[in-house]
Amino acid sequence: MAVTGAAGAFSVLYAWYIRPFLAAPVWQQSSLAGEIFDLKGIAFAAWTLAAFAIGALAGLLIRRVVPAMAATLAGYAALALTTTLFLRQHYLAPLVTKASAGPPGNGATDLLVSRWYTGPNGKPVSQAAIDHLLQGFNPTITTAAPNSVQTSLDPHQYLAQHGYTLWMSYQPASRFWPFQWIEGGWLLALSLILLAATIWLVRRRAA
Repeated sequence: MAVTGAAGAFSVLYAWYIRPFLAAPVWQQSSLAGEIFDLKGIAFAAWTLAAFAIGALAGLLIRRVVPAMAATLAGYAALALTTTLFLRQHYLAPLVTKASAGPPGNGATDLLVSRWYTGPNGKPVSQAAIDHLLQGFNPTITTAAPNSVQTSLDPHQYLAQHGYTLWMSYQPASRFWPFQWIEGGWLLALSLILLAATIWLVRRRAA
């Protein structure tokens, strides 16, 4: 379709535009995050096709322009939010690593899925237990220079001294293209199903 082809061309242009920013050392955004992932590769064209398929079916079923537009927007938004917040981060099993602080793997370019602490017995502990333990955190404060201070410990080091380990699960940035193909594939399948349903309903009503 022309709309899908135009979306694919736009994603190529966007990838060219954003490349210098992604290569900058100060870049703090994961390439798997929605703001970048949705507009690069094949995802944008796939989402455009899905939006068209949702709109075509909504228009056929509702037969009123404004309500159909509202239903299309609601359906598309719900699908996009569900994908960004839940589905995408589980396309492949996340990697797990120990970390005293900060993002894992390649830093900010990776997508953090979750983080948790384990106690001295190796079992996960609740955030309430961690907060309770940190009530005893009393670091020694020293003056390093005018208008600046340093502490002897940070909270992660304090917890580590008490046998608590910080774990993180994350999706590495190297999975960008596998995730693009996974997402593009199921969006294409969904679009074909919706379009087939639309065509079937049109023929049924015409019969």
